[in-house]
Amino acid sequence: MYDWRSMSQRERKEAMACRKAEQRPWHAPPHYAGEGAYHVSAACYEHSPVIGASPERMADFERELLDALQGASNEVYAWCVLPNHYHVLVDTPEFKAVSAAIGQLHGRLSFLWNGQDKSRGRKVWHRSTDRRIRSERHFWVTMNYVHHNPVHHGYVKRWEDWPFSSARDFLQATGRAEAIRLWKAYPILDYGKGWDDANT
Repeated sequence: MYDWRSMSQRERKEAMACRKAEQRPWHAPPHYAGEGAYHVSAACYEHSPVIGASPERMADFERELLDALQGASNEVYAWCVLPNHYHVLVDTPEFKAVSAAIGQLHGRLSFLWNGQDKSRGRKVWHRSTDRRIRSERHFWVTMNYVHHNPVHHGYVKRWEDWPFSSARDFLQATGRAEAIRLWKAYPILDYGKGWDDANT
């Protein structure tokens, strides 16, 4: 099982290299565009770390998730992939397209991973939720929540240390001072409580 918390510094650097190989830098900071933004979360069945079987699988899943979302949305604002669940913040004119793309991705990867893990018939995915973003405040709280998730779950101490998220790109595009201002102006408080706490 892939567990960032028990990896050596060398292993962490290798995992980061897997992520960096898929460079998807932003050219500008994200901006709330109003209608059409959604927060989508999905978890592995019984919170098993199926996504996190290896750093390579994590990096491959991140790439495939972003490819699927970019084909079904206007913009992917933020994302975070953890060993047993993930969060994305997207803008889409038609949420059904995003939902269909995620469903197809889940089905295809369930088949692939169960073959790789010699676990045919295993249920890979359990729970997914989606929530329409209602306001600029909701947007920025969600952005902070997505980027803070690896810290919340104890994988890292700083956003930019987690390789499988948009946090590093966000900090580079936005600037640390503005990111800190947004964190203070839009605190996450108990956002995600109940759903996310079950996924430790």
